[in-house]
Amino acid sequence: MYIKLIQPKMKRRPMDTDIKLHMAPPLGLLTILNMLRGKHEVVLENENIEDIRYDDKPDLVGISVTVDTMPRAAEIAARFRSQGIPVVAGGIHVTTASHTIPPDTFDVLCIGAAEGTWLDIVRDCEAGTLQKVYCCRQPLTGKDIVPPAYGSVKPEQYLYCNVIHTSRGCPFRCDFCYNSGNEQKYVNREIADVIADIQAVKSKHIMFIDDNFAGNPAWTRQFLQAITPMKLRWNAAVSINAAFDEELLDLMRDSGCQGLFIGFESINPDSISGVHKVQNKTQSYETAIKAIHDRGIMINASLVFGLDGDTKETFQATLDWIVKNKIETVTSHILTPYPGTALYDRMQAEGRIVTDDLSLYNTAHVVFKPKGMTAQELYDGYLWIYRELYSLKNIIRRIPDHPRQRAAFLAFNLLYRKFGKFSDFLCKKITYQRIGRWGERLSKYL
Repeated sequence: MYIKLIQPKMKRRPMDTDIKLHMAPPLGLLTILNMLRGKHEVVLENENIEDIRYDDKPDLVGISVTVDTMPRAAEIAARFRSQGIPVVAGGIHVTTASHTIPPDTFDVLCIGAAEGTWLDIVRDCEAGTLQKVYCCRQPLTGKDIVPPAYGSVKPEQYLYCNVIHTSRGCPFRCDFCYNSGNEQKYVNREIADVIADIQAVKSKHIMFIDDNFAGNPAWTRQFLQAITPMKLRWNAAVSINAAFDEELLDLMRDSGCQGLFIGFESINPDSISGVHKVQNKTQSYETAIKAIHDRGIMINASLVFGLDGDTKETFQATLDWIVKNKIETVTSHILTPYPGTALYDRMQAEGRIVTDDLSLYNTAHVVFKPKGMTAQELYDGYLWIYRELYSLKNIIRRIPDHPRQRAAFLAFNLLYRKFGKFSDFLCKKITYQRIGRWGERLSKYL
């Protein structure tokens, strides 16, 4: 069979450039590709970086769907289905909110992990017995997880190809997160399998892209001990409770950790309590930040605006807190109630959802009625804090005290955020791969 896998194009947020679209290859589709290659002809087309071909007559099309790419995925599916080609939709939105997808949008819905569904889908397609829904009914174990087909990536198209996952899922169930509506359990991969992936990407600079790299601290300790001799430089996302485990932080430092993405979400305790972010205690934030910074590790703080405890004064207070604590980078979001999550169900029951246009559900638009401010004040504040945070004045005020952090801090704040359009121009002239490699070389001097 000839099988085509498609990543639909996402819409950029106001502060992003095309660098965002070229950041990293889609590991989910690469996992499916690895499962099927050798037995079938499989191609992957990422619409963020190339046009989709509609004239090559695949036997089966698979589309990865997030909530904001759902409208585009439906358009792509219609083009192929009009030619009599069956289309399978999978991914996080399908898994979490399959009940919201109009019944004639796709031929097949794939719910859950690819490892527990795609071999059955292909088998039934060959036999002409495709079903409407395939569910991964058995919980995955670490041994079941298939590595991505890194050898099939076109490295010149991406800033970073050195992206690796060590786990699936998250042990927490925050109301606004997909995990609040997802039955998938948190599971770690086999350590030997992760190390094999590290060797496959052929880089000493690794981006671990798990929902929660330290969701099982015992596993994480074993893994960090195993990779310490490899002399890596790495980044990962963790929940804030990891910052209070001194042994774990020491292992992170000693194994080459350069930065941690942490979901602080809000500095307002009322806002945090309203979404069951049970692991976050705002009164302990500064203790956590100091513990991380003392070890020469940078912080990328994830912040969400529009929570029920927020007002228009929240933006200035948050900016002051970021600058005071010299948070190196920030990723801000407008609160977005994804369909299938506990937050969506609650807001829908309260009559607060204001649009069904899923392309706006990318954390850069106001799709609900805020409680503590107007929708316009929320949107304006979201744009304002980005402008202020990455102004030259506030970049200088946030220069890290630890000398090990300064080169990477300046590279991100100036080249990616402040002068991102110029950097994107260079990427298009020189290739994203080369710019990414320059970034990796820079990290050697940290």
